[in-house]
Amino acid sequence: MDVILLIKAAIMGVVEGLTEFLPVSSTGHLIVAGDLINFWTKEKADVFEIVIQLAAILAVCWEFRARIKDVVTRLPYERSARKFVINLFIAFLPAAILGVLFIKKIKEHLFNPVAVATALVLGGLVILWAEKRQPRVRVHEVDEMSYGDALKIGLAQALALIPGTSRSGATIIGGLLFGLSRKAATEFSFFLAIPVMFAATAKELWGVIHPKAGAAHIAFTSADWLVFGVGCFTAFISAFIAVRGLLRFVSRHDFSVFAWYRVVFGGIILATWYWGIVSWAS
Repeated sequence: MDVILLIKAAIMGVVEGLTEFLPVSSTGHLIVAGDLINFWTKEKADVFEIVIQLAAILAVCWEFRARIKDVVTRLPYERSARKFVINLFIAFLPAAILGVLFIKKIKEHLFNPVAVATALVLGGLVILWAEKRQPRVRVHEVDEMSYGDALKIGLAQALALIPGTSRSGATIIGGLLFGLSRKAATEFSFFLAIPVMFAATAKELWGVIHPKAGAAHIAFTSADWLVFGVGCFTAFISAFIAVRGLLRFVSRHDFSVFAWYRVVFGGIILATWYWGIVSWAS
């Protein structure tokens, strides 16, 4: 048993869980953390990140299990439940379509710490700008959203295909700019994460199980499954804590603290790369 590898897996799980639903970019943090601690080979690390992402979304399903059950039971006969599901589908489409078309190119050119750091800084500045605007709130609850609101948030979410942008950041800040309350924007971001992340996980796992012709087959040992288990456990627990913490946080604060964190964190990466202090891998 490689204890160091298990510790690295636990670290990666915590990074995924804490950052997936905060407006700071989980993909960006995983790229930087994996590069920094030299976690696994790229092929195995890619699969690991897919699996722990699934563990994180299961934490959201558990936190909102009562709401999900309520929507499912009301779906056949209540218009508001059907409208909620349609809104999720509308918001899901833009990122799904653009992801299918461009994700290969994005992974080739933007999945590296320097590109991530640049997106972190720019995204932080956008959040600070959005907080200063403070548009009039016209949608106080998720059920009040129109189909147009859902489409606009879906278009904002598509920006998160760029690593370092943050899916939750794009949807929450986009929601605020489009007139949603902090509570409504945050809750809709969490609910939207469920179909988006399940679809993304299923697509990536399908590619692993059924690799294209000429692609290398990834072989896992029995010891590897323990690594997956540790990562999933820490991702689930940390995601559960992050979701509950963010819901409490947004009831009393704005998102400026996350913006400054992005700017400082991204700035440190860019500075260490520029002056050659850290040789970030490309």
